Amino acid sequence: MPDHREKRLQKRKFTILFLLITISVMLEKCGNVDAARNPHSRKKQKSKKARILNKAFAPALPVPALPPSSFAAPPTQPDEASTNSSTNCIFNVMDFGAVGDGDTDDTAAFRCAWNSACQVNNSVLLVPSGNTFMITSTIFSGPCQPGLVFQVDGILMPPDGPDCWPDSDSHRQWLVFYKLDYMTLTGTGTIEGNGQKWWDLPCKPHRGPNGSTLPGPCDSPALIRFFLSSNLVVTGLRIQNSPQFHIKFDGCQEVHIDKLSISSPKLSPNTDGIHIENTKSVGIYNSMIGNGDDCISIGPGCSNVDIDGVTCGPSHGISIGSLGVHNSRACVSNITVRNAVIRNSDNGVRIKTWQGGTGSVSGITFENIQMENVRNSVIIDQYYCLTKACRNETAAVYLTDVTFRNIKGTYDVRSPPIHFACSETVACTNITMSEVELLPYEGILVDDPFCWNAYGVQETLTIPPIDCLQEGFPDTLAENALYGC
Repeated sequence: MPDHREKRLQKRKFTILFLLITISVMLEKCGNVDAARNPHSRKKQKSKKARILNKAFAPALPVPALPPSSFAAPPTQPDEASTNSSTNCIFNVMDFGAVGDGDTDDTAAFRCAWNSACQVNNSVLLVPSGNTFMITSTIFSGPCQPGLVFQVDGILMPPDGPDCWPDSDSHRQWLVFYKLDYMTLTGTGTIEGNGQKWWDLPCKPHRGPNGSTLPGPCDSPALIRFFLSSNLVVTGLRIQNSPQFHIKFDGCQEVHIDKLSISSPKLSPNTDGIHIENTKSVGIYNSMIGNGDDCISIGPGCSNVDIDGVTCGPSHGISIGSLGVHNSRACVSNITVRNAVIRNSDNGVRIKTWQGGTGSVSGITFENIQMENVRNSVIIDQYYCLTKACRNETAAVYLTDVTFRNIKGTYDVRSPPIHFACSETVACTNITMSEVELLPYEGILVDDPFCWNAYGVQETLTIPPIDCLQEGFPDTLAENALYGC
C-alpha cells in the first residue's frame, strides 16, 4: 500500500509541476518582435468570449455601392476558420499597459500584445474605441499563426512631426507589417498620420523661404507599409494626413483592399493614397481617396491588379508609374481600372515613364471612368521628369495593349484632355479608344488631343476627335530583348 500512495503522490507532484510550467510559458509575453522588451509590468488578460468581428465597417465618408469583383476576393484561411469564430482570442492593448491618452508612448504595450496575438490562431489585437494611442515607428514581424486581425477601433497615431520623432527610429516608415500570411488590418477607427509638420519642412516643394525648395535630407515616413507578405485584407479604416504615402505594399501578393477612406489636403506633398510595387494579385474596391498626389500608384513589378468602385479627388489621379527611373527595368501587366470617379484632379488616368528605362507595360484597361473637372484626363507621358535637367535617351519602357473605354465627363481646359507622348524610338502600340467623350468644364474651347509616335485604333469617334492616333504598327521596333518581361 505505501508504494501505491507514494506513486500517486509523485504523479500529483508531476501534474502540479507541469501546470506551473505551462502557466509560466503563457505569461511570457515578449520575445518575437523586432524591438525591445516591455519594461513595464504586464497584466494577464482575463478570458472572455470572442466578439463578433465581421461587422459592416462604415468609413467616415460614403463609398460607392458597387459589388467587388471576384478577381481578388478576400483570401480564405487555410483551416476555413473565419474572424467571427467563437474560438477567437482577443488581445486588448489596454490589458498590456497601454494608456491611450494621446500623449503617453504606448509602443511597448503594442509590441507585447502583438507577440502574444502572433502565437495564436485567429487572434485579434484590439485597439479599442474611445482612446487615442501614440506609438513610435514599429515593425510588427512574422511569421505568425494564420488569421491574425489587427483591429483599430480607436485612434492610432505616430509622434507629432520630425522634432518629436526618436533619432533611433526610421524616418522612412512608421507602421510596418513584415513577413505575414493571412493577416487582416481593419476596424472602425482612424489611423492619423500627423503629417502637417512633415509637409512644412523647407526641403519640401515650395515650402522654403519665399516659396523656394531648399536642399538637404528630406525623408518622411510612409504611414503603413506591408512588406514581403501575402493573403492580406485591409478594410473599413479611415487613414489620413500621412507624412508621405498613406499605405504601401512592397513584395506582396494576394491583397484585398475594400471600403477605405483615405484623405489629406490637396497640397500635401507625396501623399499617395495607395502605392503598390513588386506586388501581384491585388484588388482595390469601393474606397474614397483624396490627397496631394496619386490616389493609387502602381510601380514596377506589379501584375493582375483590379481596381473597381474607387472615387478619387482632389488628387493626381490613378497612375501606372513612374517607371524606368535611373535606366531601370520595369514590368507591369494586366491592370484594370473600372467604375471609377475622378474629380478636381491634376490628372485622370495616367501612365508615366522615364526616358532610358526598359521593360514593358501591357494589358492595361481603363473602363467606365467618370471625369469631373480633371486636367490631363487621359495621359501617356514617356518623358516624365521632376526637373528640367533630364537628358534625352533612346531606350524606353515599351507600352502596348492599352484600352480606354467609356471615359466621359469634363476636363480642365488648361491642358488637352488626351495626351499621348510616346518615346521617339519606342512607339506605343495597340492603343484602343472607345466611347471617349470629354468636354470642357468651363468655356467652349475643345482642345485638340496631342499624340507623338502613338499607334492604335478608334472603335468609335471620340470627343474631341483624336486624329493624331496612327493606325497599324510602326515600321520598326527596337530590339525586343530590351522589352520582354
